[in-house]
Amino acid sequence: MPTSTPWLQPDSPTRYGSVSRCFHWGMALGFACMFAAALTRFFAKDSALYELLWPIHRPLGTLMLLLVVLRAAWSLLHARQRPAHTHQAARLGHLALYALMAAVPLVALLRQYGSGRGFAPWGIPLMDARTDDKIEWMTELGSLLHGPLGWVLLACVVGHVGMALWHRRPGHTDVLPRMLGQAEPR
Repeated sequence: MPTSTPWLQPDSPTRYGSVSRCFHWGMALGFACMFAAALTRFFAKDSALYELLWPIHRPLGTLMLLLVVLRAAWSLLHARQRPAHTHQAARLGHLALYALMAAVPLVALLRQYGSGRGFAPWGIPLMDARTDDKIEWMTELGSLLHGPLGWVLLACVVGHVGMALWHRRPGHTDVLPRMLGQAEPR
């Protein structure tokens, strides 16, 4: 009788485990929806697709912030048993992704708080509406940084995907099987 659950695999030096893969691919799906909403707002604001996607942007962004905190904690707790980065550039790229995944929603929440408007994604009150004046520096900083940092995050995500595909070439270390739960060929 097997002692381990086959669908619940731990991280190992040759592949990411079930929880790490669930965080990765779940957040990939979430970011695809976030960027689809942002791109629709940018290119087709008067469309039915915009009306469908834009309402999920803020609540999904809040969920993504929670997931990035949980994902970062999971990564730190399991750092010793996870696959090593193949290059210093990969390590720095992942650090940039984590920093941006946290910064983009944080500056949006800062802007939201500074506006004085309440915020209750999925009916869960995170911020009550205030009757005092707007906090200008918060709204200005959030407005200045949220969109541009979001586009930088999109560029980093595209680069991340591009590099994973680039390394599938012969003579390179194919890193994609690690995130698919397959052991890397030796």
